[in-house]
Amino acid sequence: MRFRLGCAVWGFQGWRGAFFPADAPQHSMLGLYSRRMMAVEGNSVFYGIPSSEVLSKWCAQTPESFRFCPKIPKVISHEGDLTPEIPQAQRFFDHMHRGLGARLGPIFLQLPPGYSPHLGPDLARFLNAWRRHTAHPLLVEVRHPRWYTDGPAARLDTLLDRLSLGRVVLDTRAIYSGSDDPQADNPRKKPKLPLHAVAVGSLAMVRFISHPDPDRNRHLLHQWATTIHRWLTAGTEVYFFMHCPREEFSPANARMLQRMLEEQGAPVSPLPWDSLPPEPHQVGMFR
Repeated sequence: MRFRLGCAVWGFQGWRGAFFPADAPQHSMLGLYSRRMMAVEGNSVFYGIPSSEVLSKWCAQTPESFRFCPKIPKVISHEGDLTPEIPQAQRFFDHMHRGLGARLGPIFLQLPPGYSPHLGPDLARFLNAWRRHTAHPLLVEVRHPRWYTDGPAARLDTLLDRLSLGRVVLDTRAIYSGSDDPQADNPRKKPKLPLHAVAVGSLAMVRFISHPDPDRNRHLLHQWATTIHRWLTAGTEVYFFMHCPREEFSPANARMLQRMLEEQGAPVSPLPWDSLPPEPHQVGMFR
């Protein structure tokens, strides 16, 4: 399974009656989600590290083929330079690895908007220390605009490739494709950044911020299906996470991409969700 498709969360209550059974209790949602998608972003870990007991519960509710892809906590990534946080980052990895075992997917480091290429040496020290500590994959998401200019972009790609690490590709084009603002009610707005659709090394992660209107995503997802097909054919492993300012639309947008990949004949496994019977009161957006 070299292509894994998922969403940013697993417990969105608005999925009841469509993605989940209408009467699904909150405590069952991880299990239900893991039998519909292949992976999930661990965004909650960004705000607090789960205990060993919580990680054990996550494992008990999910098949072994499922993958959690946690984000490095903000106390490590967003409090200043990374170098002083190297020991804490190593302890974080050890804790997650002990707790999740085979279910631990790639970990990703999201850097704050103020972390510019000027801090490149600090980032290099952190990444080198990560690689000395473990062979587990780490992917980096940068948000300062200068990382997307030719020189810094090339230097970061070279560093990641040399260390056999990867880069997170953030695609926000859909939500900025018109005059409307689908993020108006969202306190954590995604940045408007250039697309850097480059797979560094043998692993890629894409975070696609979709629009609630499926027609605003369609041509972009078709482009991604073509790119993913090419990456998979070249031997790259791909994780693709679907976001949306209105999360009720994320599963349907993910399914749209899955169907495009299948229509292209891409080497992808079936989406587990498609093997389940539709919910009796399934709303139109999920058909």
